[in-house]
Amino acid sequence: MEMSIAKEKQQSNAVPMIIVAGLFFILGFATWLNGSLMPYLKQILQLTPFEASLIIFSFYIAVTFTALPSAIVIRKVGYKNSMALGMGTMMVAGLLFIPAAKTQIFPLFLLAQLVMGTGQTLLQTAVNPYVVRIGPEESAAARISVMGILNKGAGVVAPVVFTALILSNFTDTVGTELTPIQIDAMANSLILPYLGMAIFIGLLAFAVKKSPLPELASEADGEGDNTGHLKETLAHPNLILGVVALFFYVAAEVIAGDTIGTFALSLGVENYTMMTSYTMVCMVAGYILGIALIPRIISQQKALMVSAVIGLLLTAGIVFGDNNSFAIADTLLGGLKLPDTLVLIAFLGFANAIVWPAVFPLALSGMGKLTSIGSALLVMGISGGAFGPLFWSITSTSTQMGEQGGYLVLFPCYLFILFYAVKGCKMRAWRL
Repeated sequence: MEMSIAKEKQQSNAVPMIIVAGLFFILGFATWLNGSLMPYLKQILQLTPFEASLIIFSFYIAVTFTALPSAIVIRKVGYKNSMALGMGTMMVAGLLFIPAAKTQIFPLFLLAQLVMGTGQTLLQTAVNPYVVRIGPEESAAARISVMGILNKGAGVVAPVVFTALILSNFTDTVGTELTPIQIDAMANSLILPYLGMAIFIGLLAFAVKKSPLPELASEADGEGDNTGHLKETLAHPNLILGVVALFFYVAAEVIAGDTIGTFALSLGVENYTMMTSYTMVCMVAGYILGIALIPRIISQQKALMVSAVIGLLLTAGIVFGDNNSFAIADTLLGGLKLPDTLVLIAFLGFANAIVWPAVFPLALSGMGKLTSIGSALLVMGISGGAFGPLFWSITSTSTQMGEQGGYLVLFPCYLFILFYAVKGCKMRAWRL
């Protein structure tokens, strides 16, 4: 009898998980396009490293302003409607790239990125609790890892698609001064891909709206106002420190995924828009390993500790490595001509893979009715993606090491993640 009930529950969870999996792929595709878009716009608009970092900043800063309002929207209209609304906002953002490309006005690109980040935030806030609450808490990291494979798998595909549809006709422009005709052609090549993406996301939003995705139980009924919920939530240090850990993690993740192309461009690598794919391949490998090991062989907490240590070691190799050495690529990648420093940046994807799947359930542990507010606060940690590349660019221009020296900012990121893994996730009350 109990086995029959468990089987029925698994079957009832299958369709929602498939739908959620598709949404994670869309999130990943739209997010990791930034790794190709940042160096591409840097080239055609002749941006400084700081200006180029604003492309990522405007995308992720939206989280800071819209995460808590997203929780309010979810409590008003439900999780499923919020997902559709988030994708509708992403569709509008895709359409905004058309006038931006036509006019080549940099602030318009930043506006499109801001709107895209707003839609992503609402979708993220709504979709993540499904993965945590649709099964046992102790195996949540494994389920999130499955979603992460799809999300980061989309990150592998997105730069490949971007390069094939957009950069493939302009690879001979790397390292040269662009003519006005070349600039117009490169800018206009963005129009059809972003139009197609907007149409697809709009259709998917309609499909989710009409889907059989079940609504999660409301946490708002009879539980007081949002201010009271927020105050109660702030009393949970494992959650608040988890938000900070995710802030540093996303900063490190975005630096690894989105600045690698810009760094490759500065080193004269032709297919620089492909570099994000290498980082994402390493992340997918990390997620697969996480599914195999957690929680059977290693706990979420210990996996997080290992990830932080690996991140610190790789960062040291990147900052103090030789850009003229190709030994790692020659040995491990079949003679692919990439500097060791770029390969080590890609390997950061492996170190980063398990951090989100481990921190999210550890931070939400024991939150109960406060799950939506807690999820919104954790999603606010994504704003680290705005500041990571920004501080990377500032450090790049303030050290003699240039863009390579910018990766110094990764050290404090991994050190805090290590602290959270060792102590922060265990704290259930604030102590003086």
